[in-house]
Amino acid sequence: MSNRAVLSIDFELFTQTPAYRSASGTTDRDGVGLDGGRFFREILAEYDATATAFVVSSVAQSHPDAVRALADAGLEVASHTHTHQLLSDLDSDGRRAELAESKDVLERVTGEQVSGFRAPAFDITDDHFDLLSDIGYTYDSSVVSSRSIPGWYGGEYDIHRPVPASAVHPDAPDSITEFPASVMPGLQLPLTGTWLRFFGPRYTILGMRLLARRGITPMLYVHPWELVDLPAVEGVPTRVYVRTGDWMRRAVERILQQDFEFTTAQAVLAGGETAATQLQRGETP
Repeated sequence: MSNRAVLSIDFELFTQTPAYRSASGTTDRDGVGLDGGRFFREILAEYDATATAFVVSSVAQSHPDAVRALADAGLEVASHTHTHQLLSDLDSDGRRAELAESKDVLERVTGEQVSGFRAPAFDITDDHFDLLSDIGYTYDSSVVSSRSIPGWYGGEYDIHRPVPASAVHPDAPDSITEFPASVMPGLQLPLTGTWLRFFGPRYTILGMRLLARRGITPMLYVHPWELVDLPAVEGVPTRVYVRTGDWMRRAVERILQQDFEFTTAQAVLAGGETAATQLQRGETP
């Protein structure tokens, strides 16, 4: 039985999402999502919780105070690339630049070491773990073992707790640990992100409890732009707007009210029983 959970936040702005970038319209509002980051930070403090923020480092350049405030509040700051481009759209040198620049910028802005990484849209390539190791990351959270969702992701993996990266890709260095985002047991759909807004907090909380009974620490994620009232932009899909703003803020608070210790990904990996340690001892996770 696990009583810990990670409620992470993918700290990107609304204008950096693939849905906005491919839309025909635009918004003149700057920094859409920053207020969501402020809410997230304050609600964590209210419930004596902390979290991991996977931050797009260009946000740290344009709004350094917002990112520094996360670190000052005790959140772990990890990387979500520099510009939030899909890694598979770049060549290997481009991917290396995204990972390296992000780590460098975030460490300079926060004054803290950056150890973790999450790819935009869980989009990884064959050289992913080698690049992470070369640049100095120690863990990744870019795998979601969901069923195949046409046009999105899924269907490739069956990993539900932290494992050595070689369990994801056979040639990956074991210096990297993979901490996958959680899915609902049986149904195999993600517990959070869009799925929290579609199915509601009861769905997410049920999945958390089922995972906890199996000794699995839930890895959840939200976005700061989901926590604010979004501008209407021509061409952004309707699903992006579903239950954003006040509804989503109340859902996050409902999750934090549950009987879990909400902590950082780094703390879980440093202090808990994981599949990585089990595999190293030759046990079955």
